[in-house]
Amino acid sequence: MKKNEADIAQLMSVFIGLAQATRCCRQDTAFCGGVTFHQYVILDAAVKNKDLRISDLHGLLGVEKSTTTRLVNPLIANGFLTKEQAASDSRVVRLILTKQGLKKHREVEACLADFFKKIMCNIPLKDQSIILQSVQTFIGAIKNASGTCNCCN
Repeated sequence: MKKNEADIAQLMSVFIGLAQATRCCRQDTAFCGGVTFHQYVILDAAVKNKDLRISDLHGLLGVEKSTTTRLVNPLIANGFLTKEQAASDSRVVRLILTKQGLKKHREVEACLADFFKKIMCNIPLKDQSIILQSVQTFIGAIKNASGTCNCCN
């Protein structure tokens, strides 16, 4: 097998491994605190952005509009978020974090912090920084390639 073919085979193996290892973050079942990982990302965005629009979430989550709505609705139903029309444009819907939503965000954030600490404990201390930087570079390469390739569409 040529080096290029071996590299591609190894990359495929890495991709499959990442997909399997991160499956818990992509499911519609509760991850921590009764919310999914995507719902936590929405709560986190609401904590960080006081003028969060539903339309802002599509790119952040990397999902279709209908999926965003499906993810947001339980957060509203559980009282973690409320919807409000934007003052500047009545067609724009803003998401407002409630006190209950902030409490849920903190609960899930603590759960995730514990999970991430467990991950880091499995990486030798001397390698942690380079691995995190390398994974960020890898994610950037995937995003760049996804924009120029239609094999996955």
